Amino acid sequence: MAAGILYCWENGLRLQRRWVKETAVSALNIKKGSTSHSAYELRDPNAEAIETHTLAVLVDNESGVLARVIGLFSGRGYNIDSLTVAEVDHLGHRSRITVVTTGTPLVIDQIKAQLARMVPVHEVHDLTVEGPAVLRELALFKVAGKGEARIEALRLCEIFRAKVVDSTLESFVFEMTGTPEKVDAFADLMRPLGLREMARTGVAALSRGA
Repeated sequence: MAAGILYCWENGLRLQRRWVKETAVSALNIKKGSTSHSAYELRDPNAEAIETHTLAVLVDNESGVLARVIGLFSGRGYNIDSLTVAEVDHLGHRSRITVVTTGTPLVIDQIKAQLARMVPVHEVHDLTVEGPAVLRELALFKVAGKGEARIEALRLCEIFRAKVVDSTLESFVFEMTGTPEKVDAFADLMRPLGLREMARTGVAALSRGA
């Protein structure tokens, strides 16, 4: 009986060692990317890069148009980084929608084609590929800082050519107009100085030249 117990113990020990070895090899292979089922490992290394494009869409100024455009993006899983809309031709009842979106070149082409097929859409322009464009965004920042942080916030406001549009003993509200990158940079610098709230209009864009 003792011999049987010893045999079972030795056999179990061998199986345990084998399992540990196989687990280690499997983990090593996954790390090398040979057998992993991770979404990151399954990603095609030759896949097209993700690009950011600014689209200008001229539409009829009528009820439900904006909802239809947004529905096109949400229904197909397209990303919207920024969206602005306003009437630009009162007599012609036309509005201009500016959308900043991201995707592969194929996805961007699909977005433009599907927008162009919508009935209230008159024009679709990809300002990213049609030539140089002017992009601007207005942002408001509420910063609550005291002492040196308050002084530094005012100094950065001057450097970034922002304006103080409201001031109390506890906080400032800064207004700044610039590119999205400039707005992001100002926000990053304000966070450690007491940034409490931020509001952004989204990107407005026009192509350069005549």
